[in-house]
Amino acid sequence: SQLFNVVLQRRLEPDAITFNAAISACEKGGEWEDALQFFHLMVQGEVEPSVITFTAVISACKKCGKWKQVLKLLDVMLRSKVEPNTITFNAAIGVCRNGVILRSKRTWRSRG
Repeated sequence: SQLFNVVLQRRLEPDAITFNAAISACEKGGEWEDALQFFHLMVQGEVEPSVITFTAVISACKKCGKWKQVLKLLDVMLRSKVEPNTITFNAAIGVCRNGVILRSKRTWRSRG
C-alpha cells in the first residue's frame, strides 16, 4: 500500500494512535495484508498494541474471510495479555463461523 511505503521511506516513528488509525483505514478498505503489515511494524517498533489495535486487525482479516489469521491474532492477543472485548469476540466468531460453513460446503461437494 502507498501508506505503508510512505511510513517505511520516511522512517516515521508513529505512535499507537497513528498505527490504530492506519490499521482501521486498511480494515475499511478491505486491505487485510496491509493491516497485518502495520501491526507487525507496530510490534517491531516496540509500540504496544491495545485491544483497539487487535480488534482492528481482526476486523480487517474478518472482512476478507481470513479466519486462520484471526485465530493466530487471538492467540497473540491472549499471550500479550491484552483482554479481548465484545467487538473483538464478535469479529472472531463471525469469521470463524463463515470459515466452518465454507469448509462444510466444500466437503459436501467433494462427496457428491
